[in-house]
Amino acid sequence: MSKIIALANQKGGVGKTTSSINLAASLAVLEYRTLLVDADPQANSTSGIGFDPRNIKNSIYECIINDIDPHDAIQHTDTPNLDLLPAHIDLVGAEIEMINLENREFKMKHVLNSLRDEYDFIIIDCSPSLGLITINALTAADSVIIPVQCEYFALEGLGKLLNTIKIVQSRLNTELKIEGILLTMYDVRLRLSNQVVEEVKTHFEDMVFDTIIQRNTRLSEAPSFGVSVIMHDATCKGAINYLNLAREIIRKNGLVVDETTATIETA
Repeated sequence: MSKIIALANQKGGVGKTTSSINLAASLAVLEYRTLLVDADPQANSTSGIGFDPRNIKNSIYECIINDIDPHDAIQHTDTPNLDLLPAHIDLVGAEIEMINLENREFKMKHVLNSLRDEYDFIIIDCSPSLGLITINALTAADSVIIPVQCEYFALEGLGKLLNTIKIVQSRLNTELKIEGILLTMYDVRLRLSNQVVEEVKTHFEDMVFDTIIQRNTRLSEAPSFGVSVIMHDATCKGAINYLNLAREIIRKNGLVVDETTATIETA
């Protein structure tokens, strides 16, 4: 039975898609069967992992709206153990089409539940909004990771997101947990970055991941090659950061990483 983790923040530019791709790839490299679900109409996770959204025939949209079997939409990536349930531009209209559907908030949950036994982790890249697709992702998920960039206005809008999560917890998904707040785009040279880290840790304490994602050139250029950073340059800071995040999540969920062989054992 897989663990479903959504990455959500209605604020754009916080490293949500970058984190979704690279966390999924890192879990896969650590020998976990992982599915990356692109639930963003911009389809950046789809293109960032090497697929042209314009050539995608079946996507998460067809699964939600037309009840297509998700197995007919899943793409195998070049990364061992990593599959993709892609998106394309039609997802933009899905929220309007879903308005009159019965149990509209549970459509994605229904799709992903049919895949739970085939993967260890399912990572959902949410759109930068708090619309119906994001609500679907939070309803389907076991937990949510909130990326927060180490820049000015870092905490802006975070209260609204946490309120939305509380509403989902009370009305749609009582099992939803906050996996953690992930600090991204950290620049060790900037005093502001250090101030934001301190501010977020003061506010949220144990909810903040120990791993911080640093700004990194290799991390920024990897999507243009259609690969994760770990496939682009496994030795760079970005790859190491996301591998550390994956290990932290694995331990948090009661699993142990064998550091010598990179295999994972049940604790």
